[in-house]
Amino acid sequence: VRWMMYWIVFAFFMATETFTDLLISWFPFYYEVKMAFVIWLLSPYTRGASLLYRKFVHPTLSRKEKDIDGYILRARERGYETMVRFGKRGLNLAATAAVQAAAKSQGALAGRLRSFSMQDLRSGPE
Repeated sequence: VRWMMYWIVFAFFMATETFTDLLISWFPFYYEVKMAFVIWLLSPYTRGASLLYRKFVHPTLSRKEKDIDGYILRARERGYETMVRFGKRGLNLAATAAVQAAAKSQGALAGRLRSFSMQDLRSGPE
């Protein structure tokens, strides 16, 4: 449970860090403070990740649980529909490519057979 709390808090930290690095990375000792924060999160003595998770993350997730479940359900439905749509499109492309390849190879095969038969007629007994 402790590691789950750490990784959830660390993921939130990494998501916010992407934007804050652009804005405040010019502050003196910014990277040192950031490294100290990560060590504070990770340390078993300070239990920073557990503190932040229980104080901020868990209450927020509990309040928004129904909204999150709705988003997950909609994403699952959209994901299934998208997978079916792209699957059909992929199968159509594969079938079209197979038909085109068969048509080209049949023409090439017929042309090759014709060329062999013409060579056979030309190189007959003289």
